[in-house]
Order: sequence, then structure tokens, then C-alpha cells
Amino acid sequence: MDKDTINILCKHYGINKKIINFVCSKEGLIRDNFVEIDKIKEYNQLKIIHSMQKAKLSSTDFNWTTGYGYGDIGRDKVEEIYSYVFNTEDALVRPTIVSGTHAITLTLSGLLRPNDEFISITGSPYDTLQRVIGVKGDTNGTLLDYGIKYKEIPLKDEKIDIDQVINNISKTTRLLLIQRSTGYSDRRAVTIDEMKVAINRIKDYNEDIIIMVDNCYGEFVEKLEPSDIGADIIAGSLIKNPGGGLALAGGYIVGKSSLVEQVANRSTAPGLGKDCGLTFGTTRTTLQGLFLAPHIVAEAIKGALLVGIVYKELGFEIIPEIEDVRSDIIQAVKFNSPDRVVEFCKGIQMASVVDSFVTPLPWEMPGYEDEVIMAAGGFIDGSSIELSSDGPMREPYLAYYQGGLTYEHCKLGVMISLNNLLNNNLIDTNRLAL
Repeated sequence: MDKDTINILCKHYGINKKIINFVCSKEGLIRDNFVEIDKIKEYNQLKIIHSMQKAKLSSTDFNWTTGYGYGDIGRDKVEEIYSYVFNTEDALVRPTIVSGTHAITLTLSGLLRPNDEFISITGSPYDTLQRVIGVKGDTNGTLLDYGIKYKEIPLKDEKIDIDQVINNISKTTRLLLIQRSTGYSDRRAVTIDEMKVAINRIKDYNEDIIIMVDNCYGEFVEKLEPSDIGADIIAGSLIKNPGGGLALAGGYIVGKSSLVEQVANRSTAPGLGKDCGLTFGTTRTTLQGLFLAPHIVAEAIKGALLVGIVYKELGFEIIPEIEDVRSDIIQAVKFNSPDRVVEFCKGIQMASVVDSFVTPLPWEMPGYEDEVIMAAGGFIDGSSIELSSDGPMREPYLAYYQGGLTYEHCKLGVMISLNNLLNNNLIDTNRLAL
């Protein structure tokens, strides 16, 4: 880092020179990891370009209709491209899907019927989905309220416990859910290779059971997606990885055509399915974001590595470890202190380009069991492919860092977050010595 850049960091951001030197010194420890990240980025970039060319994407596809949305060629083109990118028979990609939780809920409610059972085979799912199921909070309108049965199988040694999964499949079990990302847990993400082993064994046992993957935060982190290795249907959010920081809103469901059709009927109405639904002029940004997604995801992973190495060298436990195979963009840091989580998130907010002057505080967010603090100052409200961090106010007090449209922004976020902890006497200053 040259003298002019250091002067900007000190003068405009008030960052202690010890912090700057410490972060820059630790950056050298992860540079070799960037080579493999760039290989994955290039592969996924070519895959997306080919998918757009195969679909014969045209400038006229950016036009859109009104009313019911009949004949929206842009909408149909987006869904065709998504089916090619994810190697599936069909896709449902809509700006009216408000979040990843909504996409997953649509899928579960579209595929499951009263007295069906589904099993989460990666332990307890993300907090918001627990409320959808009905195992937390008010049960009114939940899956359990509609007579759908549920159970979960914890991971064993951070991997899917395939034997227990098979032993728990009954005559009423219709669907198995895999949550790829860490969520608000203390585990690393489930890798594609691990998923493949589990899916193959489960399908050998019962080929008719539906295997669904919550793919949030995992798109384009590896070369293959869950749909490439046998998952029947996967769901995710456009304001995470595949939106590339440009998608204004939305979610996607991709998979077997018969399953996507059932979900589409739930999303609109039986008989209408995918044929209705406006895009509201979002086709261009949705596809341009998808085009940029491999590069943006690579930048975010590099930023996550920097967060990981810096806080690991300060003595904090990190998840995943630096050399672990990564399958999502999230870097968790175990702070063992609510004050550290809060000040870390405040630092990330201070580094944001939007609402940098806002101070995030823990609050009772809808859909969460505990108070949650969220730092998110992005161009798209709530976009977690942009520089952001969050965490529930519960032991062991983990902060979950994700996103960053550029590595340089990630690096600034690391420096300001660490500077904030230093200014609040929440780190061991002796460890900053080089």
C-alpha cells in the first residue's frame, strides 16, 4: 500500500496506522488462495456467457408488458437463461419473490401436502425458516398448521449424517431439505462434494424422494451447483450472489419441470402458473447482475478470507478456516462478547457507501427469535452480496460477515471494523505488533 493511500485512510477515515500495517501484513498470507478463486470465477463467467448466448438473448428482450404480464418475453428469457446456468429443466425467477426465505417457503408449500413429512438433513435451518415451519413463534399459517410433518437430523462431524437420514425416511417422507450455507450456526457451509455423496446414497435408497437445496449465499462459490449433482430443486435470492449487486429484488427456483410447475401454481394460482406475473422492467438489471455475479462473488470471497485471516491472527476462532473448501460467501468470527459483535457491525456500517452515518443496534427483527444486529449500507436495501454483516445477540456471539462488490471495499471494511474494536478496547493490542 503506497503512502498516498495510507494518508487517505488516516486522514479521511481516522484509521490507526497500526491497523493499516497489520491488515496489509496479513493480506500477504491469503494471496495464494486468490488463484483458485479466480479459476472458479472464470469458469462460472464462461458458463453464464454461454447460457445467455444459447438463449439468444436480444436487446428486445429487455422490453416488458403491463397488467397480467402475458407475453413478457424478458421474463421468459430470464427463466430460460437461469435453467441453462443451473443445468435444470425449468426455472421460476420473479422480482415479486421478496427474499430467500420467501423462495424457500414457496417451494416447500408448493410441493408438500397435508400429512407429508419433510426432513431438514443439515440440522436446524435458518431462524426465519423455523418460523415458516412453525417450530418457533406463532404457528398460525405455518407448515405445521397445514398438517405438514417435520423433523431434523443434526450434522455429524460437520457433514450430513447419511445413515441417520436414511433411517429416518418413512412412507410419508416426501422431501429432504439441505441448507447449503452456515446460516446463524457455528458450522461451515456444506460443500458440493459432500452434497453429492449424500444425494447419491439417498437416491440409491429412494429415488422418488425430493431433494431440495436452500442455495442462498452459495451460488458461483464453486464450479458446480447442487442441481448439477442430483438435487431436484433449489431456491435462492436475487439480492444475494446471483443478482451481482444489480438486481433490485427477487428470488429464483430452478429444478425439474414438474416440481417448478407446482411451485409456480403456488406463486400465482393453479392454471396460471408461470404465464402471469410482471417483471416491472427489471429484466435488464436482473441479467446484467447475473452476468457480473461470478466476478462479484469472487471479490466477496476474497474479502471474507481477509476478514478471516485478520481476526484469526488476533486470536479469534473463525468459521470456516482459511484453508477450508468454501461453499458460501460467509465468514463467521466467534467474538464471545456481545459488545464485540456490536462494535464490529458498527465498523462495517461505517465503511458502507450508503447510510455510513447510521449506527446499527440490536433489535427484534420480524422472523427472528433473538435480537439481531445488521450492518447493511448498500445500493440495494438488504443486499447481502454488498458489504454487510449481522449476528444474533446470543452465545457464543458470532458475527457473520458477507459480501462486498469490490475487494478494496472489503479491505476498508476490515480496517474500520478493527479500528472500531481497538478504539473501544475490545482487542488485545499486543497482537497488533508486527
